[in-house]
Amino acid sequence: MYGKKKLNLGLAILPLAAMLPLLIIGYGQLGLRIESLLLISAGITAALTYWQGYRWDDIIDSIVSKLTKAMPVTIILICVGGLIGTWMFSGTIPYMVYWGLKLISPQYILITAFFITSIISVCTGTSWGSAGTVGVALMGVAVSLDVSLPAAAGAVVSGAYFGDKISPLSDTTNFAAIVADTDLNNHIQHLLYTTIPSFILAAIVYFIAGYTSFTGNVATPEKITEIITSLENLYHFNALLILPPILILWSTVTKRPVIPTILAACVLAIVIGITLQGFTLKQGFNVLIDGFNLSMFSEQGHSTAGIVSDVPRLLNRGGMLSMMGTTLLIFCAFAFAGPLVLTGALTIIISQLLKAVHTTGKLIATTLGTTILLTGTTCDGRLALLIPAELFKEAYRKMGLDNKNLSRTIEDGCTVIEPLIPWTSAGIYMATTLGVSTLDLLPWAIQCYAAAFLALIYGFTGFGIAKSTSKTFPNEKNINHKIT
Repeated sequence: MYGKKKLNLGLAILPLAAMLPLLIIGYGQLGLRIESLLLISAGITAALTYWQGYRWDDIIDSIVSKLTKAMPVTIILICVGGLIGTWMFSGTIPYMVYWGLKLISPQYILITAFFITSIISVCTGTSWGSAGTVGVALMGVAVSLDVSLPAAAGAVVSGAYFGDKISPLSDTTNFAAIVADTDLNNHIQHLLYTTIPSFILAAIVYFIAGYTSFTGNVATPEKITEIITSLENLYHFNALLILPPILILWSTVTKRPVIPTILAACVLAIVIGITLQGFTLKQGFNVLIDGFNLSMFSEQGHSTAGIVSDVPRLLNRGGMLSMMGTTLLIFCAFAFAGPLVLTGALTIIISQLLKAVHTTGKLIATTLGTTILLTGTTCDGRLALLIPAELFKEAYRKMGLDNKNLSRTIEDGCTVIEPLIPWTSAGIYMATTLGVSTLDLLPWAIQCYAAAFLALIYGFTGFGIAKSTSKTFPNEKNINHKIT
């Protein structure tokens, strides 16, 4: 910042004061394109950096730096589009939907979706993998059963992030423990205070909703039978169709590289589609890029006459090109986040907040609010975990609180909240993969936001708040070496 103008609190708030009303009113109320609103916010923030003395090259460098970190996530997102298309091609997703329709009653689809994705995410530690595999299949079941898609998507997201939050295999769980300077096992055990009650609450709501009108008018048994028959007539179902998801789950558990694994699963699905379903290699390559379409059966001489309308809605999706709009949204989000980080506005705002913190309840609330703010403004989950951990560590120490309170709070404010913010990578991924907008599924993602309210209650009541057992921390001297 040498030679650059420093912001006062009023100017530091300006980018957020511009962005939040634009997104809340423009996107939430008026339905304006979120990409345009983010670019307007980026322009306002860039103008502020110019006033500080930064130049265009500085702004571009900051944006490129953030995009560089996000590029692996973006590539994964594009590959998932190809994965969905090829799994339609092989019959993998239709096969899972087929058995879902046979085994799952409409009344139990929400709680089933929640439990299945929770189990998969705990075993694998990945929310994206859970939602992009079994989550997609469960959404197909929900479509066929005429169950409310926002409710089903909310149940899938809740389950997917249950494991992402508490699994020892999850990268965010490990990262939160590291940056807060606490033991992983202690961190996970302390997370259970907010996570288990949230899980129980969500399960109760999904169970009750299955027996009420909240899930919509469920499909008749005749319609379900028609869909099952249509799928049987279109595909040659075989247990081998489960091989691609098995490959994904095995690779996740054994910590194989994500992108090569997804591409390998795509190749395997194309091979299955050619050998078992009778499609051609050219169609397989087209599906990878353009997505699957029911007309491919006609090209192979299969009749699609008499197919119920829900089947095309279920099958016609996927392909890498389907993720291009999502990729643009990510670029627009980082066009705002890049200059915002350059201004140093967030540090100024957080420093002011700390001056008013004098009780445990206020400290938890400030940590939670700051983490949510950083998650929404930086669009970077790791940064939103790192910054509050570094800024609030001393405050927790002064109040005699164990650091696992800090690690739990930043997870409650970032890991499970990120998919509920429409312009973050996680929010974009879930909405695109499941086919339901973030704001529509948000009320049903109970597991995600309930933990934040419980964290506040615990902070002000003292329940579930761990006191520090020592005045010194063994890794304290190494903090600056770990955070680079």
